[in-house]
Amino acid sequence: MKSTRTIIYICLILTVLNVFAFLFFACKSHSGIVTPPVTVASGEALVYSEAYMPENITFAGEKVPLHRQDVEEAFRKELIVNSNLHSHTIQILQTAPRMFEVIEPILKKNGIPDDFKYLAVIESRLDPLAVSPAGAVGVWQFLKGTGKEHGLEINNEIDERYHIEKSTEAAADYLKKAYEKFGSWTLAAASYNAGRNMILKQMDIQKESDYYDLLLGEETGRYVFRILALKQIMNHPERYNFKVNTIYPVEKTETVEVKGAVENWADFAREQGITYKTLKRFNPWLRKNDLKNPQGHTYKIRIPKQKDLYK
Repeated sequence: MKSTRTIIYICLILTVLNVFAFLFFACKSHSGIVTPPVTVASGEALVYSEAYMPENITFAGEKVPLHRQDVEEAFRKELIVNSNLHSHTIQILQTAPRMFEVIEPILKKNGIPDDFKYLAVIESRLDPLAVSPAGAVGVWQFLKGTGKEHGLEINNEIDERYHIEKSTEAAADYLKKAYEKFGSWTLAAASYNAGRNMILKQMDIQKESDYYDLLLGEETGRYVFRILALKQIMNHPERYNFKVNTIYPVEKTETVEVKGAVENWADFAREQGITYKTLKRFNPWLRKNDLKNPQGHTYKIRIPKQKDLYK
């Protein structure tokens, strides 16, 4: 009889201890105590770390003063932010070879440093159909007035801000004039965001002539560092844990000249052996279903050489 009671007491004591243990660990899990990192299937701890920081970097041949605390911190911030925008960065890495194939030779022909292709990356993620809330359009994000100022045709039928080659020519024109004004590619880049007059105004107010010494609005203050971050990440993706197996190929095209009106672009597309959708894919600057063309301009319409890939 005593042995039976002893067993019952022991069971009761164990039950009470288990209840206390459960309550203790439940409370601990909701406290501010740091718990060990989660272990993933591979057996390695899941650890989040800051982004790799290079010892030095240049922009358009101009040295970035990373020895300065403020500059180093601003660059590090953009590396951390942009290396963690995983879906966007992966898509950029997939698209970049296709877009840079067009952009790079145009910049080179106009004497614009190759680093400015990364300006297009931060402006639009290389999306030729990108439209900002302010109405800036295309890979280079031109506003209507600025686009016209630099030679783009923009009306209800044609909008060359969506034309990759012509908008790149326009961007090169802007940057060339900005460099002539400032004598600095870094300031030319900043002016692409804020405008030449705003940069000049702040230089006059602050009595400074170096981008890294100017106090600018948040967007313009971060602008060059964002360009630098994308340059660093895109040139060293493995350092930021990016591995992209699918690279979009360059799409080979041929051109068909149009000198007059086009009654219906869908009919035109069918005559070329493609769909209206494919026509607009390669010529997004065509903004209506027809073309009046009252000025009699000549337009070069891009048609894919491998038409079977789009059917």
